[in-house]
Amino acid sequence: MAGRREGPLMRGGGGGGGGGGGQPLSRGSRIAAAVAVGVALGCVCAFLYPDGLLSRSSDAALHWPRKVDSVACEKYEGLVNLKSQLASLERKNAEFRKHINELTMKLQLAGQGKDKVLYTAGPFGTVKALRTNPTFTPDESINPRLAKILQQVAIKKELIVALANSNVREMLEMWFTNIKRVGIPNYLVVALDDSTETFCQSKDVPFYRRDPDEGIDSIGKAGGNHAVSGLKFRILREFLQLGYSVLLSDIDIIFFQNPFHYLYRDSDVESMSDGHNNMTAYGYNDVFDEPSMGWARYAHTMRIWVYNSGFFFIRPTIPSVELLDRVAGRLSREPKSWDQAVFNEELFFPSHPGYEGLHIAKRTMDIYLFLNSKVLFKTVRKDAQLRKLKPVIVHLNYHPDKSDRMKAVIEFYVNGKQNALEHFPDGSE
Repeated sequence: MAGRREGPLMRGGGGGGGGGGGQPLSRGSRIAAAVAVGVALGCVCAFLYPDGLLSRSSDAALHWPRKVDSVACEKYEGLVNLKSQLASLERKNAEFRKHINELTMKLQLAGQGKDKVLYTAGPFGTVKALRTNPTFTPDESINPRLAKILQQVAIKKELIVALANSNVREMLEMWFTNIKRVGIPNYLVVALDDSTETFCQSKDVPFYRRDPDEGIDSIGKAGGNHAVSGLKFRILREFLQLGYSVLLSDIDIIFFQNPFHYLYRDSDVESMSDGHNNMTAYGYNDVFDEPSMGWARYAHTMRIWVYNSGFFFIRPTIPSVELLDRVAGRLSREPKSWDQAVFNEELFFPSHPGYEGLHIAKRTMDIYLFLNSKVLFKTVRKDAQLRKLKPVIVHLNYHPDKSDRMKAVIEFYVNGKQNALEHFPDGSE
């Protein structure tokens, strides 16, 4: 009657009722099965995760900050390299544009007069020649800093420009004070020394200080009126290349009206005259008498008094730039030359054997609106009708006592003091 006592591991799979069960597994067989399953799982994991389950993530965790720093450094170095390359390309681009502009100007010069377009003459009395030369394409790469200043100051790409150093501070202050009084916003002082730059800043006057240039700075800082006046032909070139028309003004000038309202803009150059009446200012037939020639004793000549190089309007055209280059070139080669004489010789001398004249359009300003001081003191102040005329400017170019006469002119035209000009002689003493 005795039966077998079975432990839990020795029991069969269990059958029901009175049916018999399967063969019981031994303890060793079960352990072997468990080992086999573990080995199989290990093989699967080894196949799927050859670097291990923990080593990959832990290694990534350890090296992550280092990789982030490395990537950041590489990106920064790449950015620096890109900026350097961009700056280099911009410099090269500026050089190319400058070269293209120079070639374009040469091409325009070479092509002048060679236009293949055919024209026909119209009916008698209706034919007119081309009076206004076209402007050329501006090039801001010539002087980007000046270009930014001119964009802020100029109106319709026009402005008044004056050169000044500390030797003429009193006249400079009278010059810009009257410009402000008239309400002219588009003017600029080219400061030739530190003192003038500081003075303009303190008076809220728009100014431009050129980059250092030994050839210009030495004259600009210590030069007298004529020496400084000669610099303008070199300095103005950049203004024209940037596409701006300039009304050049000496500082011994008083403004009473806005001069831009009285310009024609139909020529390359519009200039005030040193002439003192209609004949001398606008030209006349001067007959030369040589009695020894008998029947042919009278020779007719054409005369005109010179343009004043201290007040002229110049447009950005090829002939205008050529004029500036010619005058500046001669002044550098002929240091004893007077800039006004050279200015007029280049404007008026015609082509002849061995010399090619300048093909430039020019206009003389109205001598009673753009007054020189000879016209004022010899004629206008003594004429009851002319005294009533309000000039656009008065230029004290004929008299050395400039400051005193400028003050008197302001008293006469601005403050209405009718006897302000009476105690001055016609000329200089």
